[in-house]
Amino acid sequence: MRVVLAIRNLPCRVARKSRAVTERREHHATGLGGFSPGTRTIAIRLGLGAALALVAMAGAALALDRLFPPNLSRIATTGTEILDRQGRTVALFPAPGGVWRFRTAADDVAPVLLHMLVATEDRHFWHHPGVNPLSLLRASVQDLRAGRIVSGGSTLTMQAARLLEPRPRTVRSKLIEIARAFQLEWHYSKREILGIWLTLAPYGGNLEGVRAGSMAWFGASVRNLDAAQAALLVGIPRRPEALRPDRHRDAARAVRDRILAADGGDVPRSRLPFPRHAPQAVARLAGPARVTTTIDLPLQFALERLASDQLRRLPGRASLALLVVDARTREIRAAVSGGEQTSEARSSALDLTRAVRSPGSAMKPFIYAMAFEGGIVGPETNVEDLPRHFGAYAPEDFDRGFAGGVTAGEALRRSLNLPAVALLDQLGPAQFAARLKLAGVALHLPPGAAPSLPLALGGAGITLRDLTGMYAALATDGSAGAPRILPEGTVPGGPFLQTRAAEAIAAVLTQPFPDSSLPGIAWKTGTSWGGRDSWAVGFDRTQVVGAWVGRPDGTPLPGATGRALALPLVARVFEILPAAPRDPPVIARPSAAGSVSASNALRLLFPPPNAVVSGDGPVTLRAMGGRRPLTFLMNGAPLRTDPARREISWLPPAPGFYRLTVLDGDGGVARVSLRVK
Repeated sequence: MRVVLAIRNLPCRVARKSRAVTERREHHATGLGGFSPGTRTIAIRLGLGAALALVAMAGAALALDRLFPPNLSRIATTGTEILDRQGRTVALFPAPGGVWRFRTAADDVAPVLLHMLVATEDRHFWHHPGVNPLSLLRASVQDLRAGRIVSGGSTLTMQAARLLEPRPRTVRSKLIEIARAFQLEWHYSKREILGIWLTLAPYGGNLEGVRAGSMAWFGASVRNLDAAQAALLVGIPRRPEALRPDRHRDAARAVRDRILAADGGDVPRSRLPFPRHAPQAVARLAGPARVTTTIDLPLQFALERLASDQLRRLPGRASLALLVVDARTREIRAAVSGGEQTSEARSSALDLTRAVRSPGSAMKPFIYAMAFEGGIVGPETNVEDLPRHFGAYAPEDFDRGFAGGVTAGEALRRSLNLPAVALLDQLGPAQFAARLKLAGVALHLPPGAAPSLPLALGGAGITLRDLTGMYAALATDGSAGAPRILPEGTVPGGPFLQTRAAEAIAAVLTQPFPDSSLPGIAWKTGTSWGGRDSWAVGFDRTQVVGAWVGRPDGTPLPGATGRALALPLVARVFEILPAAPRDPPVIARPSAAGSVSASNALRLLFPPPNAVVSGDGPVTLRAMGGRRPLTFLMNGAPLRTDPARREISWLPPAPGFYRLTVLDGDGGVARVSLRVK
């Protein structure tokens, strides 16, 4: 009976099972197995709502980010770091308000500092999205147990946000910091966020950022910190006023040693002064975060020490200015105005390399150069140094005497006044001034005055910078170019003097320094009326050195001369400069139509280059080619000769090394070195 009933009910069971399988397949096909059609609709609506909510939240976050971007005004307002040509710090200038804050990137600091900073302040920094929930929770528990704020749980990103926008330490401020931390992580890389911290971290008083802290506490670049120094710079920002080494040395040392996990020795006792070299020359460069200059810092150090030493020997209220310029590029390598230890009475804040003063006789070489160009005279042309009136103008020599008949070269070396004024009279003062103006040199005349003959004796003002640039033309190929302190300036190349004229003047001015054995350096001095301005400029193939000594207020220094005060400075600077070829340059020039052929070019037959001759008797010096008259110079000093002859007898004064130079009537030059045994 049971079997029969089971067989009868089999079709019904099969039918029910078939319907169940079909329903399950339908449910699985929709991906929502087990839910009814109504439930499926609700689920779909909830999913769409959640997606829309996420989109709305993202849109709101984006809108808030647009409405309230990170405030970067503090990190954008930094001081200026002046660098030398090798990237060494020359001078620092504070940010507006007197805050010492300098832009610092993660790549600028010693790796040991970054390692200590992350290890002690935020060891999960490289992985979290700006906030570390576990750190916040742990800090909250500690604060509740202590009944006060013990730990803020701030990540480095949150600290960066707080440094950008300082606020009182409240719960509201903490929430803003959290939001800003997410925002910073959204906009910037981890290393850029570290740069914010490194730039703004407080170090007590008006010090902000590790670069200012490193300079103030150690006098060192932040790139060159050791582990103990890095640990102190990581620790101070935790409580900057309570951990200042100059006021709380024990507390500063304790936090330093805790970070270092060792005894790091003593800590600084006081703040160090910030670097301030060449302050007058670089003061006007303040503005951008970093400015690279053409200064050579070791040379700048040396000149500042030299100036300080010399200032102690000068009369009261006297000051000085020194300038070293690369003759080829016109880049300023060192600039000193007043020295490092000058007082207010010596106007140490003035840039005396830019002061307009009377150059005295320092302008004469350029009158002679233009006269050589125009064929008015040559180095061996006879000129007269005799009393003469030029209208109402009757100049005298410095010693109030007259030399009579001399060569033009000798007149220039002796700085005789009458020949220079006579040459300027033939050139024309207006044309002379116009040539200087075309070369970029500004002559400062009294209001309403026109160029006149007193220009030859310093009757117009000029700066040491312009004068040094003019002498750089004599040291090279005669091209114009003002001295510059920024490397992106233009290089010289404009017309000023003909090359042969520049070479001839350089040869005439090449002479020994008084009381110095320096060879092969050309120089010229100048003294303005009443000893108000004492000048000297020296040059060789590569360097030009300019010096000025006087009182910044323009009052006289009775008895002062360029030879007595400024020339010894130039000689000492050349003793400091690195070894370089000391001879005035020989410029190779292409042959031109109508020029002297190569076979007739000026050359020396005897002695040959690097010859060794006996000092027992006279030596015959013989030249060939070139246009007469010929001028023979030994170590820059002229030898007496018959201008019509191509040879001369010379008696060596002593054993040693000598440089023989011969000039021809066209300004051609030939040189050899020789040794007398």
